[in-house]
Amino acid sequence: MSKFTRRNFLKTTAAASAAFPLFTVAGTKASGKVIGANDTIRIGVAGIHGRGTAHIGEFAKMEKVDVTYLIDPDSSLFESRSGQVKSKGGNTPKCVQDIRQALEDDNLDAVSVATCNHWHSLITVWACQAGKDVYVEKPMSHNMFEGRQCVAAANKYGRVVQHGTQQRSSGGRASQIAAIQSGKYGKLLVSKGYCCKPRWSIGFKPTKPAPADLDFNLWLGPAPEQPFHGNLVHYNWHWFWDTGNGDTGNQGVHEMDVARWAIKGSTLPNRVWSLGGRFAPGEKDLQDQGETPNMQLAVYEYGDVLLVFETRGLVDNKRYPKAPPRNVSNEYYTTEGKIVGSTFYPKNGGDPVRVEGESAHVTPGGAFGSFIAAVRSRDPQDQNCNAEVAHYSSALCHLANISFRLGEPARFDAKAKTIGDNKVVVDAFETVKENLQAVDIKLAETTYTLGRTLELNPKTEKFIGDDEANQLLTRNYRAPFVVPTEV
Repeated sequence: MSKFTRRNFLKTTAAASAAFPLFTVAGTKASGKVIGANDTIRIGVAGIHGRGTAHIGEFAKMEKVDVTYLIDPDSSLFESRSGQVKSKGGNTPKCVQDIRQALEDDNLDAVSVATCNHWHSLITVWACQAGKDVYVEKPMSHNMFEGRQCVAAANKYGRVVQHGTQQRSSGGRASQIAAIQSGKYGKLLVSKGYCCKPRWSIGFKPTKPAPADLDFNLWLGPAPEQPFHGNLVHYNWHWFWDTGNGDTGNQGVHEMDVARWAIKGSTLPNRVWSLGGRFAPGEKDLQDQGETPNMQLAVYEYGDVLLVFETRGLVDNKRYPKAPPRNVSNEYYTTEGKIVGSTFYPKNGGDPVRVEGESAHVTPGGAFGSFIAAVRSRDPQDQNCNAEVAHYSSALCHLANISFRLGEPARFDAKAKTIGDNKVVVDAFETVKENLQAVDIKLAETTYTLGRTLELNPKTEKFIGDDEANQLLTRNYRAPFVVPTEV
Protein backbone atom coordinates (compact mmCIF):
# COMPACT_ATOMS: atom_id res chain seq x y z
CA MET A 1 0.00 0.00 0.00
CA SER A 2 1.27 3.41 -0.94
CA LYS A 3 1.24 6.49 1.24
CA PHE A 4 -1.76 8.73 0.56
CA THR A 5 -0.50 12.17 -0.44
CA ARG A 6 -2.06 15.02 -2.33
CA ARG A 7 0.48 14.61 -5.13
CA ASN A 8 -0.40 10.94 -5.54
CA PHE A 9 -4.08 11.75 -5.20
CA LEU A 10 -3.92 14.23 -8.06
CA LYS A 11 -1.97 11.78 -10.23
CA THR A 12 -4.33 8.87 -9.66
CA THR A 13 -7.54 10.85 -10.08
CA ALA A 14 -6.29 12.15 -13.42
CA ALA A 15 -6.98 8.70 -14.87
CA ALA A 16 -10.68 9.09 -15.49
CA SER A 17 -11.90 5.51 -15.15
CA ALA A 18 -9.04 3.92 -13.24
CA ALA A 19 -9.69 2.17 -9.95
CA PHE A 20 -8.53 4.16 -6.96
CA PRO A 21 -5.38 2.78 -5.31
CA LEU A 22 -5.39 1.46 -1.77
CA PHE A 23 -3.43 3.38 0.80
CA THR A 24 -2.60 3.32 4.50
CA VAL A 25 -4.17 6.18 6.42
CA ALA A 26 -5.35 6.76 9.96
CA GLY A 27 -8.78 5.30 10.51
CA THR A 28 -8.60 2.36 8.12
CA LYS A 29 -8.68 -1.24 9.28
CA ALA A 30 -5.05 -1.50 8.24
CA SER A 31 -3.97 1.32 10.53
CA GLY A 32 -6.11 0.08 13.41
CA LYS A 33 -6.96 3.54 14.69
CA VAL A 34 -9.87 3.51 17.13
CA ILE A 35 -11.59 6.61 18.44
CA GLY A 36 -12.33 6.19 22.12
CA ALA A 37 -15.08 7.77 24.18
CA ASN A 38 -12.69 10.42 25.49
CA ASP A 39 -10.96 11.12 22.19
CA THR A 40 -11.76 14.24 20.21
CA ILE A 41 -13.27 13.62 16.77
CA ARG A 42 -11.83 15.98 14.19
CA ILE A 43 -14.24 16.75 11.38
CA GLY A 44 -14.08 18.79 8.20
CA VAL A 45 -17.18 20.48 6.78
CA ALA A 46 -17.24 20.55 2.97
CA GLY A 47 -19.63 23.10 1.52
CA ILE A 48 -20.10 25.97 3.96
CA HIS A 49 -22.56 28.35 2.33
CA GLY A 50 -26.15 27.34 3.10
CA ARG A 51 -26.80 23.98 4.74
CA GLY A 52 -23.13 23.84 5.70
CA THR A 53 -23.67 26.51 8.33
CA ALA A 54 -26.00 24.10 10.14
CA HIS A 55 -23.34 21.39 9.98
CA ILE A 56 -20.79 23.79 11.45
CA GLY A 57 -23.16 24.87 14.20
CA GLU A 58 -24.14 21.35 15.20
CA PHE A 59 -20.70 19.77 15.23
CA ALA A 60 -18.82 22.73 16.70
CA LYS A 61 -20.98 22.80 19.83
CA MET A 62 -20.55 19.10 20.60
CA GLU A 63 -18.30 17.89 23.37
CA LYS A 64 -15.13 16.17 22.15
CA VAL A 65 -15.82 17.18 18.53
CA ASP A 66 -13.72 19.80 16.74
CA VAL A 67 -14.40 21.27 13.31
CA THR A 68 -10.80 21.39 12.15
CA TYR A 69 -11.34 22.01 8.43
CA LEU A 70 -13.65 24.19 6.38
CA ILE A 71 -13.65 23.24 2.70
CA ASP A 72 -15.24 25.27 -0.08
CA PRO A 73 -14.22 26.50 -3.54
CA ASP A 74 -15.52 29.94 -2.48
CA SER A 75 -12.84 31.41 -0.23
CA SER A 76 -14.93 34.53 0.48
CA LEU A 77 -16.77 32.45 3.09
CA PHE A 78 -13.73 31.45 5.11
CA GLU A 79 -13.52 34.38 7.50
CA SER A 80 -17.17 34.40 8.57
CA ARG A 81 -17.46 30.62 8.88
CA SER A 82 -14.20 30.40 10.82
CA GLY A 83 -15.69 32.88 13.25
CA GLN A 84 -18.71 30.62 13.64
CA VAL A 85 -16.47 27.68 14.53
CA LYS A 86 -14.43 29.80 16.94
CA SER A 87 -17.49 31.15 18.74
CA LYS A 88 -19.14 27.74 19.17
CA GLY A 89 -16.19 25.37 19.47
CA GLY A 90 -13.32 27.55 20.61
CA ASN A 91 -10.85 26.42 17.96
CA THR A 92 -9.81 27.97 14.67
CA PRO A 93 -10.22 25.66 11.65
CA LYS A 94 -7.95 25.39 8.65
CA CYS A 95 -9.64 26.64 5.48
CA VAL A 96 -8.97 25.06 2.09
CA GLN A 97 -10.70 25.18 -1.29
CA ASP A 98 -9.80 21.64 -2.38
CA ILE A 99 -11.26 18.65 -0.50
CA ARG A 100 -8.21 16.57 -1.47
CA GLN A 101 -6.00 18.81 0.62
CA ALA A 102 -8.06 18.03 3.72
CA LEU A 103 -8.24 14.30 2.99
CA GLU A 104 -4.46 13.96 3.07
CA ASP A 105 -4.43 14.95 6.76
CA ASP A 106 -4.09 11.78 8.85
CA ASN A 107 -5.52 13.62 11.86
CA LEU A 108 -8.86 14.26 10.16
CA ASP A 109 -11.39 11.64 11.25
CA ALA A 110 -14.54 12.53 9.36
CA VAL A 111 -16.01 14.72 6.63
CA SER A 112 -19.44 16.32 6.66
CA VAL A 113 -20.68 17.01 3.12
CA ALA A 114 -23.02 19.93 2.43
CA THR A 115 -21.86 20.76 -1.08
CA CYS A 116 -23.91 20.87 -4.27
CA ASN A 117 -25.50 17.52 -5.18
CA HIS A 118 -23.05 16.73 -7.97
CA TRP A 119 -20.17 16.58 -5.45
CA HIS A 120 -21.86 14.45 -2.76
CA SER A 121 -20.85 11.00 -3.97
CA LEU A 122 -17.35 11.80 -5.14
CA ILE A 123 -16.42 13.30 -1.76
CA THR A 124 -18.04 10.34 -0.02
CA VAL A 125 -16.03 7.81 -2.04
CA TRP A 126 -12.79 9.75 -1.75
CA ALA A 127 -13.29 10.19 1.99
CA CYS A 128 -13.95 6.46 2.53
CA GLN A 129 -10.83 5.62 0.55
CA ALA A 130 -8.88 8.06 2.70
CA GLY A 131 -10.12 6.36 5.88
CA LYS A 132 -12.61 9.06 6.90
CA ASP A 133 -16.18 8.60 8.06
CA VAL A 134 -18.82 10.61 6.23
CA TYR A 135 -22.00 12.49 7.02
CA VAL A 136 -23.47 13.34 3.60
CA GLU A 137 -26.41 15.57 2.86
CA LYS A 138 -29.34 14.46 0.80
CA PRO A 139 -29.43 13.23 -1.84
CA MET A 140 -26.37 11.08 -1.31
CA SER A 141 -25.96 10.77 -5.06
CA HIS A 142 -26.46 12.81 -8.21
CA ASN A 143 -27.33 9.65 -10.15
CA MET A 144 -28.01 5.99 -9.41
CA PHE A 145 -24.54 4.69 -10.27
CA GLU A 146 -22.99 7.04 -7.72
CA GLY A 147 -25.24 5.86 -4.93
CA ARG A 148 -24.26 2.24 -5.39
CA GLN A 149 -20.58 3.24 -5.43
CA CYS A 150 -21.00 5.02 -2.09
CA VAL A 151 -22.45 1.83 -0.61
CA ALA A 152 -19.53 -0.16 -2.00
CA ALA A 153 -16.96 2.29 -0.64
CA ALA A 154 -18.53 2.33 2.84
CA ASN A 155 -18.51 -1.47 2.95
CA LYS A 156 -15.03 -1.96 1.50
CA TYR A 157 -13.29 0.50 3.80
CA GLY A 158 -15.42 -0.11 6.90
CA ARG A 159 -16.52 3.51 7.12
CA VAL A 160 -19.56 5.07 8.73
CA VAL A 161 -21.60 6.81 6.00
CA GLN A 162 -24.74 8.48 7.31
CA HIS A 163 -27.31 10.30 5.21
CA GLY A 164 -28.90 13.64 6.00
CA THR A 165 -32.50 12.42 5.91
CA GLN A 166 -33.26 13.50 9.45
CA GLN A 167 -36.64 11.81 9.84
CA ARG A 168 -34.80 8.51 10.22
CA SER A 169 -33.59 9.93 13.54
CA SER A 170 -37.13 10.61 14.79
CA GLY A 171 -38.49 8.09 17.28
CA GLY A 172 -42.01 9.32 16.61
CA ARG A 173 -41.67 8.79 12.87
CA ALA A 174 -40.14 5.35 13.40
CA SER A 175 -43.08 4.37 15.62
CA GLN A 176 -45.56 5.61 13.01
CA ILE A 177 -43.85 3.52 10.34
CA ALA A 178 -43.95 0.48 12.64
CA ALA A 179 -47.68 0.99 13.08
CA ILE A 180 -48.27 1.18 9.34
CA GLN A 181 -46.22 -1.93 8.69
CA SER A 182 -47.98 -3.87 11.45
CA GLY A 183 -51.21 -4.07 9.47
CA LYS A 184 -53.21 -2.82 12.45
CA TYR A 185 -54.77 -0.13 10.26
CA GLY A 186 -55.18 -2.29 7.16
CA LYS A 187 -52.92 -3.37 4.35
CA LEU A 188 -50.96 -0.51 2.80
CA LEU A 189 -52.08 0.27 -0.74
CA VAL A 190 -50.56 3.69 -1.45
CA SER A 191 -47.73 5.50 0.31
CA LYS A 192 -47.82 9.15 -0.72
CA GLY A 193 -45.39 12.01 -0.26
CA TYR A 194 -45.67 15.73 -0.89
CA CYS A 195 -42.95 18.25 -1.65
CA CYS A 196 -44.89 21.46 -2.21
CA LYS A 197 -42.72 24.49 -1.43
CA PRO A 198 -42.53 27.82 -3.28
CA ARG A 199 -40.25 27.42 -6.30
CA TRP A 200 -40.99 30.33 -8.61
CA SER A 201 -39.10 31.67 -11.61
CA ILE A 202 -35.36 32.24 -11.17
CA GLY A 203 -35.19 34.46 -14.26
CA PHE A 204 -32.06 34.62 -16.39
CA LYS A 205 -28.52 35.51 -15.37
CA PRO A 206 -25.90 36.29 -18.04
CA THR A 207 -22.66 34.38 -18.33
CA LYS A 208 -19.64 36.26 -17.05
CA PRO A 209 -16.25 35.59 -15.42
CA ALA A 210 -16.46 33.84 -12.05
CA PRO A 211 -15.60 35.92 -8.97
CA ALA A 212 -11.89 36.01 -8.17
CA ASP A 213 -12.35 34.23 -4.81
CA LEU A 214 -14.30 31.32 -6.38
CA ASP A 215 -12.38 28.41 -7.90
CA PHE A 216 -15.07 27.66 -10.47
CA ASN A 217 -13.20 24.67 -11.87
CA LEU A 218 -13.31 23.03 -8.43
CA TRP A 219 -16.93 24.08 -7.98
CA LEU A 220 -17.88 22.31 -11.22
CA GLY A 221 -15.89 19.21 -10.27
CA PRO A 222 -17.61 16.20 -11.90
CA ALA A 223 -19.96 18.41 -13.94
CA PRO A 224 -19.23 19.34 -17.58
CA GLU A 225 -17.15 22.42 -18.21
CA GLN A 226 -19.39 25.42 -18.79
CA PRO A 227 -19.43 29.20 -18.32
CA PHE A 228 -20.20 30.77 -14.97
CA HIS A 229 -23.49 32.56 -14.37
CA GLY A 230 -25.18 33.86 -11.25
CA ASN A 231 -27.97 31.26 -11.20
CA LEU A 232 -25.45 28.51 -10.43
CA VAL A 233 -23.79 29.90 -7.33
CA HIS A 234 -24.95 29.61 -4.58
CA TYR A 235 -28.43 28.05 -4.59
CA ASN A 236 -30.18 27.82 -7.94
CA TRP A 237 -27.83 25.05 -9.09
CA HIS A 238 -30.62 22.82 -7.76
CA TRP A 239 -32.62 23.54 -10.92
CA PHE A 240 -29.97 22.47 -13.47
CA TRP A 241 -29.42 18.84 -14.47
CA ASP A 242 -25.62 19.07 -14.41
CA THR A 243 -25.53 19.99 -10.73
CA GLY A 244 -28.94 19.35 -9.14
CA ASN A 245 -31.97 17.07 -9.23
CA GLY A 246 -34.90 19.48 -8.98
CA ASP A 247 -37.00 19.76 -5.87
CA THR A 248 -37.93 16.08 -6.03
CA GLY A 249 -34.23 15.47 -5.39
CA ASN A 250 -33.91 18.33 -2.92
CA GLN A 251 -36.59 18.76 -0.26
CA GLY A 252 -38.39 15.79 -1.78
CA VAL A 253 -35.77 13.24 -0.75
CA HIS A 254 -36.91 13.55 2.87
CA GLU A 255 -40.53 12.69 2.15
CA MET A 256 -39.56 10.17 -0.54
CA ASP A 257 -37.48 8.37 2.07
CA VAL A 258 -40.40 8.23 4.48
CA ALA A 259 -42.78 7.06 1.74
CA ARG A 260 -40.46 4.18 0.83
CA TRP A 261 -39.82 3.39 4.51
CA ALA A 262 -43.53 2.70 4.99
CA ILE A 263 -43.46 -0.03 2.30
CA LYS A 264 -42.07 -2.94 4.26
CA GLY A 265 -38.96 -4.49 2.74
CA SER A 266 -38.92 -2.11 -0.22
CA THR A 267 -35.79 -1.31 -2.18
CA LEU A 268 -36.38 -0.20 -5.78
CA PRO A 269 -39.65 -0.45 -7.73
CA ASN A 270 -40.45 -2.63 -10.72
CA ARG A 271 -41.95 0.23 -12.73
CA VAL A 272 -41.86 4.03 -12.63
CA TRP A 273 -43.32 6.90 -14.60
CA SER A 274 -43.40 10.63 -14.10
CA LEU A 275 -45.01 13.73 -15.59
CA GLY A 276 -44.77 17.47 -15.12
CA GLY A 277 -42.98 20.51 -16.40
CA ARG A 278 -41.29 23.77 -15.59
CA PHE A 279 -44.07 26.33 -15.42
CA ALA A 280 -44.16 30.00 -14.47
CA PRO A 281 -47.19 32.28 -14.50
CA GLY A 282 -47.32 35.50 -16.50
CA GLU A 283 -46.72 36.29 -20.15
CA LYS A 284 -43.19 37.63 -19.68
CA ASP A 285 -41.74 34.81 -17.64
CA LEU A 286 -43.27 31.61 -18.94
CA GLN A 287 -39.76 30.25 -19.05
CA ASP A 288 -36.65 30.84 -17.00
CA GLN A 289 -33.09 29.60 -17.01
CA GLY A 290 -33.85 26.52 -14.92
CA GLU A 291 -34.15 23.05 -16.42
CA THR A 292 -35.73 20.79 -13.80
CA PRO A 293 -39.51 20.53 -13.31
CA ASN A 294 -41.16 22.65 -10.65
CA MET A 295 -44.38 20.64 -11.02
CA GLN A 296 -43.95 16.87 -11.04
CA LEU A 297 -45.98 13.75 -10.31
CA ALA A 298 -44.19 10.41 -9.99
CA VAL A 299 -45.63 6.94 -9.53
CA TYR A 300 -43.65 3.85 -8.49
CA GLU A 301 -44.98 0.30 -8.52
CA TYR A 302 -43.91 -2.06 -5.74
CA GLY A 303 -46.01 -5.10 -6.60
CA ASP A 304 -49.48 -4.33 -5.27
CA VAL A 305 -48.35 -1.17 -3.43
CA LEU A 306 -47.93 2.22 -5.09
CA LEU A 307 -45.65 5.03 -4.03
CA VAL A 308 -47.07 8.33 -5.30
CA PHE A 309 -45.14 11.57 -5.06
CA GLU A 310 -46.24 15.15 -5.73
CA THR A 311 -43.74 17.95 -6.26
CA ARG A 312 -45.50 21.30 -6.73
CA GLY A 313 -43.53 24.53 -6.58
CA LEU A 314 -46.18 27.07 -7.58
CA VAL A 315 -47.71 27.32 -4.13
CA ASP A 316 -48.11 29.74 -1.24
CA ASN A 317 -47.63 33.02 -3.07
CA LYS A 318 -49.10 36.43 -2.23
CA ARG A 319 -49.35 37.37 -5.89
CA TYR A 320 -51.71 34.46 -6.52
CA PRO A 321 -54.03 34.14 -3.51
CA LYS A 322 -55.76 31.12 -5.04
CA ALA A 323 -52.51 29.19 -5.13
CA PRO A 324 -52.62 26.24 -2.73
CA PRO A 325 -50.59 26.35 0.50
CA ARG A 326 -47.27 24.64 0.94
CA ASN A 327 -47.42 21.00 1.94
CA VAL A 328 -44.39 18.95 2.94
CA SER A 329 -45.75 15.74 4.39
CA ASN A 330 -46.68 12.08 3.98
CA GLU A 331 -49.93 10.15 4.07
CA TYR A 332 -50.87 6.51 3.71
CA TYR A 333 -53.90 4.77 2.16
CA THR A 334 -54.80 1.32 3.42
CA THR A 335 -57.57 -1.20 2.85
CA GLU A 336 -59.25 0.17 5.99
CA GLY A 337 -58.77 3.93 5.66
CA LYS A 338 -56.21 6.71 5.56
CA ILE A 339 -53.39 7.80 7.87
CA VAL A 340 -52.49 11.48 7.96
CA GLY A 341 -50.00 12.61 10.58
CA SER A 342 -50.81 10.82 13.80
CA THR A 343 -54.46 10.14 12.93
CA PHE A 344 -56.19 7.21 11.26
CA TYR A 345 -59.43 7.96 9.41
CA PRO A 346 -61.46 4.77 8.94
CA LYS A 347 -62.94 4.14 5.51
CA ASN A 348 -66.32 3.22 7.00
CA GLY A 349 -66.81 6.70 8.40
CA GLY A 350 -66.00 5.78 11.98
CA ASP A 351 -64.38 8.17 14.42
CA PRO A 352 -60.75 9.08 13.74
CA VAL A 353 -58.28 7.45 16.12
CA ARG A 354 -54.73 8.19 17.12
CA VAL A 355 -52.13 6.00 15.39
CA GLU A 356 -50.24 3.93 17.90
CA GLY A 357 -47.29 1.70 17.12
CA GLU A 358 -44.61 -0.05 19.04
CA SER A 359 -41.76 2.17 20.10
CA ALA A 360 -38.94 1.92 17.58
CA HIS A 361 -35.29 2.37 18.47
CA VAL A 362 -33.30 5.21 17.00
CA THR A 363 -29.92 6.36 18.23
CA PRO A 364 -30.48 9.59 20.18
CA GLY A 365 -28.88 12.91 19.34
CA GLY A 366 -30.60 13.52 16.03
CA ALA A 367 -28.92 12.92 12.70
CA PHE A 368 -25.65 14.62 13.67
CA GLY A 369 -25.45 13.17 17.17
CA SER A 370 -26.16 9.63 16.02
CA PHE A 371 -23.44 9.97 13.39
CA ILE A 372 -20.89 10.87 16.05
CA ALA A 373 -22.13 7.97 18.20
CA ALA A 374 -21.59 5.56 15.31
CA VAL A 375 -18.12 6.99 14.59
CA ARG A 376 -17.16 6.19 18.19
CA SER A 377 -18.83 2.80 18.52
CA ARG A 378 -18.17 1.45 14.98
CA ASP A 379 -21.50 -0.32 15.46
CA PRO A 380 -23.65 -0.22 12.27
CA GLN A 381 -26.77 -0.36 14.44
CA ASP A 382 -25.98 3.12 15.74
CA GLN A 383 -26.52 4.61 12.28
CA ASN A 384 -30.02 5.91 11.78
CA CYS A 385 -29.66 6.13 8.00
CA ASN A 386 -26.80 4.20 6.42
CA ALA A 387 -25.46 4.34 2.88
CA GLU A 388 -27.73 1.64 1.45
CA VAL A 389 -30.90 3.20 2.87
CA ALA A 390 -29.69 6.51 1.44
CA HIS A 391 -29.00 4.95 -1.95
CA TYR A 392 -32.48 3.51 -2.41
CA SER A 393 -34.33 6.66 -1.38
CA SER A 394 -32.09 8.93 -3.45
CA ALA A 395 -32.47 6.57 -6.40
CA LEU A 396 -36.24 7.03 -6.41
CA CYS A 397 -35.73 10.71 -7.16
CA HIS A 398 -33.35 9.86 -10.00
CA LEU A 399 -35.80 7.33 -11.46
CA ALA A 400 -38.58 9.91 -11.63
CA ASN A 401 -36.27 12.40 -13.28
CA ILE A 402 -35.06 9.88 -15.87
CA SER A 403 -38.67 9.14 -16.83
CA PHE A 404 -39.36 12.88 -17.10
CA ARG A 405 -36.26 13.61 -19.18
CA LEU A 406 -37.24 10.92 -21.68
CA GLY A 407 -40.81 12.17 -21.91
CA GLU A 408 -42.86 13.67 -24.72
CA PRO A 409 -45.15 16.73 -24.83
CA ALA A 410 -48.77 16.00 -23.94
CA ARG A 411 -51.95 18.04 -23.83
CA PHE A 412 -53.85 18.54 -20.60
CA ASP A 413 -57.19 17.95 -22.36
CA ALA A 414 -56.15 14.49 -23.57
CA LYS A 415 -56.34 11.54 -21.18
CA ALA A 416 -52.97 9.86 -20.71
CA LYS A 417 -53.19 6.07 -20.58
CA THR A 418 -50.17 6.04 -18.25
CA ILE A 419 -52.16 7.64 -15.44
CA GLY A 420 -54.53 4.69 -15.12
CA ASP A 421 -57.54 4.65 -12.82
CA ASN A 422 -56.08 4.52 -9.30
CA LYS A 423 -58.00 7.20 -7.43
CA VAL A 424 -54.98 8.56 -5.54
CA VAL A 425 -53.03 8.95 -8.79
CA VAL A 426 -55.96 10.47 -10.69
CA ASP A 427 -56.64 12.91 -7.85
CA ALA A 428 -52.96 13.88 -7.74
CA PHE A 429 -52.97 14.75 -11.46
CA GLU A 430 -56.14 16.79 -10.97
CA THR A 431 -54.41 18.64 -8.13
CA VAL A 432 -51.50 19.49 -10.43
CA LYS A 433 -53.92 20.92 -12.99
CA GLU A 434 -55.89 22.85 -10.37
CA ASN A 435 -52.65 24.29 -8.99
CA LEU A 436 -51.63 25.51 -12.46
CA GLN A 437 -55.02 27.09 -13.06
CA ALA A 438 -54.83 28.83 -9.69
CA VAL A 439 -51.73 30.70 -10.86
CA ASP A 440 -53.37 31.76 -14.13
CA ILE A 441 -51.80 29.18 -16.42
CA LYS A 442 -54.24 28.33 -19.21
CA LEU A 443 -54.24 24.57 -19.60
CA ALA A 444 -55.78 24.67 -23.08
CA GLU A 445 -52.72 26.60 -24.29
CA THR A 446 -50.12 24.67 -22.30
CA THR A 447 -48.50 21.26 -22.64
CA TYR A 448 -46.77 19.16 -20.02
CA THR A 449 -44.15 16.42 -20.32
CA LEU A 450 -45.49 12.88 -20.03
CA GLY A 451 -42.54 10.79 -18.96
CA ARG A 452 -41.62 7.40 -20.34
CA THR A 453 -42.87 4.36 -18.43
CA LEU A 454 -39.76 2.48 -17.34
CA GLU A 455 -39.42 -1.15 -16.29
CA LEU A 456 -36.65 -1.75 -13.75
CA ASN A 457 -34.85 -4.83 -12.46
CA PRO A 458 -34.37 -3.93 -8.76
CA LYS A 459 -31.56 -6.46 -8.33
CA THR A 460 -29.38 -5.32 -11.22
CA GLU A 461 -30.52 -1.69 -10.86
CA LYS A 462 -30.88 -1.48 -14.63
CA PHE A 463 -33.82 -0.69 -16.87
CA ILE A 464 -35.21 -3.56 -18.89
CA GLY A 465 -34.89 -3.15 -22.65
CA ASP A 466 -34.18 0.60 -22.61
CA ASP A 467 -30.60 1.54 -23.42
CA GLU A 468 -31.44 5.23 -23.57
CA ALA A 469 -32.74 5.18 -20.01
CA ASN A 470 -29.77 3.13 -18.81
CA GLN A 471 -27.40 5.80 -20.12
CA LEU A 472 -28.98 8.25 -17.65
CA LEU A 473 -28.13 6.04 -14.68
CA THR A 474 -24.67 7.61 -14.73
CA ARG A 475 -22.89 10.53 -16.38
CA ASN A 476 -19.78 11.40 -18.34
CA TYR A 477 -17.31 12.59 -15.72
CA ARG A 478 -14.79 15.37 -16.14
CA ALA A 479 -11.32 14.18 -15.19
CA PRO A 480 -9.96 14.14 -12.57
CA PHE A 481 -13.33 14.40 -10.80
CA VAL A 482 -14.44 10.86 -11.54
CA VAL A 483 -16.57 8.56 -9.41
CA PRO A 484 -14.66 5.31 -10.03
CA THR A 485 -16.23 2.11 -11.35
CA GLU A 486 -14.17 0.20 -8.77
CA VAL A 487 -13.84 1.84 -5.39
